[in-house]
Amino acid sequence: MHVYISVDMEGIAGIATLDQTIRGGGGYQRAQALMTAETNAAIAGAFDGGASSVVVNDSHGTMDNLLHADLDPRARLIFGSPKLQCMAEGLTAEHDVALFIGYHAPAGGPGVLAHTYSSLFADVRLDGKSVSETDINTLYAGTQGVPVGLVTGDDIICALVDADSPTTETVEVKKAHGWSATNSLPPSLACEAIRAGAERAVRKADTLKPVELRAEWNLEIVHPTTTAAELAEAVPGSHRVADRTISHTLGSVDDILGLITVNAKLASIGLKTMTAVAARA
Repeated sequence: MHVYISVDMEGIAGIATLDQTIRGGGGYQRAQALMTAETNAAIAGAFDGGASSVVVNDSHGTMDNLLHADLDPRARLIFGSPKLQCMAEGLTAEHDVALFIGYHAPAGGPGVLAHTYSSLFADVRLDGKSVSETDINTLYAGTQGVPVGLVTGDDIICALVDADSPTTETVEVKKAHGWSATNSLPPSLACEAIRAGAERAVRKADTLKPVELRAEWNLEIVHPTTTAAELAEAVPGSHRVADRTISHTLGSVDDILGLITVNAKLASIGLKTMTAVAARA
């Protein structure tokens, strides 16, 4: 039984502010410890459930957040960026189940630190529906024939997963009280719940099915500025369907991940360009 774990930071218990999630922030070191503790809980639960191997992908920001010396030594760790498959790096057909820890709600809606890949995107849509990182990484898992057995995070993302995939275990570790405010479980209780949820997910992995895939998807990204959308429009195959919205028809999940990654960089460049122009005005 081979288990894959992708770990983000915004959906970790005890985390609610940007200061905690950005390297150099006053709360970042504490957030690293909280993220590492929940990762260890998921690893332990996976082995409790019968895992023979566990690989963990550090999936937040610079993707070098986990405290390596404190991680459960039974697991292998993938870290650093950029990575071709981003938050799903290292997820292959050899895995029997994927667990998503510390995930969060999508851009364009409620949830603690809600966003989709870039905090600059106003919205990311597939076939007209706002999607989360959970949705897209679940699609990537589907390309490898791997089901998602567990998602942990706030009440918003857990409710979305419960509605879309009732067979997937969810563990709610906090409730959203705004974009940067939460009512959180104590970290120790969150870790207990995650360990139990991971064990349940791994034990029933053989009964789970990967998400069904389509032949193509229409991806729309709403950029933070007109300048960013103008830059993104230059990507071959992209169409500008509104002042800040780029649309692209894609035939693979790899292309979805790639285009999102490129647009995230362009969103940042566009915002910096606008800021520089405003400063000179």
